Amino acid sequence: MFSSALKTEATVFTDLSIIPAHPQFVNFADAWVKGHFAVYFLNSVMYTVVCVLGVLLISSLAAFAFARLQFPGKNILYFLFLITLMIPVPGAIVALYVLLIKLGLINTYIGYMLPQINGGLALGLFILRPFFERIPKDLEDAARIDGCGRLGIYRHVAIPLAKPALAVVALFTSLAVWNEFMLAQLVLQSQDLMPLQLGLVKFWGGTLTQYPLLMAGMAISVLPIIIAYIFLQRHIIAGVTAGALKG
Repeated sequence: MFSSALKTEATVFTDLSIIPAHPQFVNFADAWVKGHFAVYFLNSVMYTVVCVLGVLLISSLAAFAFARLQFPGKNILYFLFLITLMIPVPGAIVALYVLLIKLGLINTYIGYMLPQINGGLALGLFILRPFFERIPKDLEDAARIDGCGRLGIYRHVAIPLAKPALAVVALFTSLAVWNEFMLAQLVLQSQDLMPLQLGLVKFWGGTLTQYPLLMAGMAISVLPIIIAYIFLQRHIIAGVTAGALKG
């Protein structure tokens, strides 16, 4: 992909070198301008940031409640959340579309983001609940002595200790939102609302398949996730392991 992005339309299928002799870095600028990638890119960044923050906030609050509070039906409700992990997206797409139409959320920012926040909650609960359960009760008692209530314990004790697990949830959610295509195609019609993945398809059809520019656009689309992984990689194994093991 990166190699093809540096070639010309005449050499993309004939030049088999990984690094071409005359790299065409101008392809990236052309893709950014001709393909309206600035709009698509900023939309994807906004969608990803909002959805990640929404999933982290709601799933961490719910996981803390499931891990540290006692209330009737706690385990049943928790497993009902986890069951949603087994429902494939196409299996719920008709019901989701009908619901969004009835709520008037088709072709809106919130209509695209709310289903993705909802879809990320089950995985967040699955990773964060075991992590919160491993927090020693002595820390919770010490926080109570210092005057913290439930939310104070959540904010000052649980969240700082759960940073590795939160990083894992953030990365998985970022990948899901950034790469989402089916929901975007279903919900969004306006070009100004389209994320990068849907914009790639429009760009492909609009430029009569200029492969070097298409490859340049795809390269632009993967760079943010690569950068996010580089910064979060030290938390990934620690977070998954800590959330999966108990005792």
